[in-house]
Amino acid sequence: MRGKTAIKISAGLAATALLVTACGGGGSDEPTSSSAVVSIEVAEPQYLLPSNTNETSGSQVLAALFSPLVDYDADNKPVEVAAESISTTDNITWTIKLKDGYTFHNGEKVTSDSYINAWNYGSYGPNGQNNSYFWEKIEGWSDLQSEDPDGEEGPQKAPDPKAKTLTGLVKVDDLTFTVKLAAAFSEFKTMLGYTAFYPLPAAAFASEGVIKEGFEDAIIGNGPFKMKGTWQHDASIEVEAYNEFPGTKPKVGGVLFRVYQALPAAYADLQGDNLDVLKTIPTESITSAEADLGDRFKKSPASTFQFVAFPTYQTEFSKPEVRRAISQAINRDEIITSVFKGSQSAARSFVSPVVAGYREDTCGQYCTFDAAKAKAEYTAAGGPAKITITYNGDGGHKDWVDATCNQLKTNLGIECTGVAEPKFADLLTKLDQKQPIGMFRMGWVMDYPSMENYLGPIYTTDGSSNYYGYSNPQFDQLVKDGVSAATPEAAIAKYQAAEDLLVQDMPVVPLRFGQNVFGHSTKVKNVEIDLFNRVDLTKIEAA
Repeated sequence: MRGKTAIKISAGLAATALLVTACGGGGSDEPTSSSAVVSIEVAEPQYLLPSNTNETSGSQVLAALFSPLVDYDADNKPVEVAAESISTTDNITWTIKLKDGYTFHNGEKVTSDSYINAWNYGSYGPNGQNNSYFWEKIEGWSDLQSEDPDGEEGPQKAPDPKAKTLTGLVKVDDLTFTVKLAAAFSEFKTMLGYTAFYPLPAAAFASEGVIKEGFEDAIIGNGPFKMKGTWQHDASIEVEAYNEFPGTKPKVGGVLFRVYQALPAAYADLQGDNLDVLKTIPTESITSAEADLGDRFKKSPASTFQFVAFPTYQTEFSKPEVRRAISQAINRDEIITSVFKGSQSAARSFVSPVVAGYREDTCGQYCTFDAAKAKAEYTAAGGPAKITITYNGDGGHKDWVDATCNQLKTNLGIECTGVAEPKFADLLTKLDQKQPIGMFRMGWVMDYPSMENYLGPIYTTDGSSNYYGYSNPQFDQLVKDGVSAATPEAAIAKYQAAEDLLVQDMPVVPLRFGQNVFGHSTKVKNVEIDLFNRVDLTKIEAA
């Protein structure tokens, strides 16, 4: 699919991988211990339908409303949550047995059909779902995609796909279904913790394959919280504890997700105890945050990868030589010291250190600061005299973007301007439409703990979050080979070879690996943020 996040594109400065979210297991019969409603900062989500949500704010809200098939333990291994078991003998055909007792918030029983119908909807090309890419591995997915008539772009309507449902999904009984993949993939179980694989109730559909109008504003899930009222766009989303939830019950009565368009305003509310959790401390407040908040200033590991990307389909950024020169002109360490006060680390690789297969400094000379060499190569390649870096204003990015532009001005002798889009959702929409916005800031939070998740969705030709128009058939094949490899070790070897191609092509400039740098009010305790930049809503409680 062509999309944004896969889960997840990050709107903010820091995000994290999943340590253990403690929403799985046998559940608890203990009632919610408090009627307290806690408030958490988010940016305005772009969407709230699971098949269309691939950014971190939407993912945070959906984590309250839905329970995944699997979550992850401290070693990033998948553990069953809503699934009773997930098994295979050949890594091609997988049998998923559901736990009995899960219901949607309208009382509907969660069944095999709940997953099959949701996944078919997300896969069907004409529905244009951002997460369609994640079902690509299932048999029959290609038959659900439209093709341009005669293989050409044009005003004529594309023909309907050959099929409307995935042949690889077969219902066995109400609590069992099988998934047949187009090719073996040993990490399929690991994928199933991602947002896209949530189920949907029958009430979501107006007719077969058609989502009911208004469903997204009052979405019905199977998780520990249910919607309270409707999504108040650009303002708030409120959820309340679902008493019939069979898993680990939350310790609070509800959550108010408050939408902010500027992190400094959220930080001021945090200091005044008018906001309970701020997931990203603004850069200008990092130095003072420990004094401001005391032991309520927190840090935790994250899976975040921050980068700036090139619209490679535009002439001025079509040459790898230009893109590599820009990378060499950026002093990552200086910006981390001056802007981030050491709270992040320089990225000189394209995958996060939290996943198996990570190698330090794969980018080599092209991520090594060398102003003289960068200017000479930029000039020789005919790089543009003026560039812009577009970023989302609701994510706290202005300071580092301005610092990056200042370095490019000095080191390349060009004009550089940072341009803010008010909301991350607006930036993603413009990217989807290929509007001319110059270079642009992006961030990635892993959807599931695998090196493949840092490569496939972001850089393959049809990747869900390939906004840059990057296409390299050799890269695509190496990722495909890694997916079908017989062992994790063989897969990693293919993924690493694919990453080596990114070094030469440089469709994006790696900048930073993040950690969660967050804070909470005096009103709450046990606040944890996982590797996916999500507050653990089963642990947080009133102080």
